[in-house]
Parts: sequence; C-alpha cells; structure tokens
Amino acid sequence: MRANLFLVGPMGAGKTTLGRRLALARGMTFVDSDAEIQERTGVDIAYIFEKEGEAGFRRRECCVIDDLTQRQGLVLATGGGAILDAGNRNKLASRGFVIYLCASVNLQVSRTARGKHRPLLQTGENRKEILRRLFEQRDPLYREVADLVINTDGRNARGLLRDIQRYLDKA
Repeated sequence: MRANLFLVGPMGAGKTTLGRRLALARGMTFVDSDAEIQERTGVDIAYIFEKEGEAGFRRRECCVIDDLTQRQGLVLATGGGAILDAGNRNKLASRGFVIYLCASVNLQVSRTARGKHRPLLQTGENRKEILRRLFEQRDPLYREVADLVINTDGRNARGLLRDIQRYLDKA
C-alpha cells in the first residue's frame, strides 16, 4: 500500500468529511487542497476565481497538488476539478492510493444547495445542469486515476469509512 491516500470526486461527494475521518482512523495527516490554497493566499477560492479566473486558480492548484503529493502519511482531499490537469492526474496516480468518491448529480445538488463558496455554481445557471455537465466531463478522469471507486449515494460517512478501511487493510 502506498503511503498517501488521495480522495478525488465531485463537489458534494464528501471528500473533506471522509478525509478527516480516514486520516484520524489511520493515524495520518489530513489536508484539503482548497483549504491549503486559501491558507497560502490568505483569500477564499471565490476571490481567486473573481480576480484570476478559473485558469489562475488551476495554476495555484497545480502547485499545491505537486507540493502536497510529495509528502508522506497524508490523506488529501482534492478539489473537484483538480483532475482536469494531466500533471495533477499523474502526480496523484503515481504518488499515492487514489479513492474516487462517486456521487450522483442529485446527491451533489442536495449537498451543495446552501453553499455559496463554490464559484462554478454561482453563475446564475441551473445548478443541476452545471453539475451534470461537470460530471460528464470529469467522471472518466476520476476513474482514470482511481485505485478504488466508492459510490457515496445513500451512504453515511461511518459506513463509507468502514468499507474503505476494510479494502485498505486487505490491500
């Protein structure tokens, strides 16, 4: 088993919630790449999107992913779009064990309904349509890098953690 665990998947899949629990259960350090970007820049993701656009944010994200994936003993929750960059996909796949938390569009709509901190959903367009497009674009990329795919629909964090732990303990 590789020393790092990387969680990928769409917004609302539970990467941060599950990542914290997984790190605690395995005695590892947890980091959320979006939170790390905010800490390093001193501003929130929405502000970066506003001032630098998505391209500027993605450049920052690539630097953070490169840095974090070189550490050891880390559970990393990536941003939903981190896998759009081929370099990020390569680093994730080669530097750790990648778990894809797959969530249906309906679950994503439900979990992101009240959030105002997701710039890609603040366009005024229909949120479900945006999430559907993102899922169609990104699902193949998540699957490309994943060592394990876990469907999160209808599942709570405790059950997901138990299943992931069992899989990791057997690997």
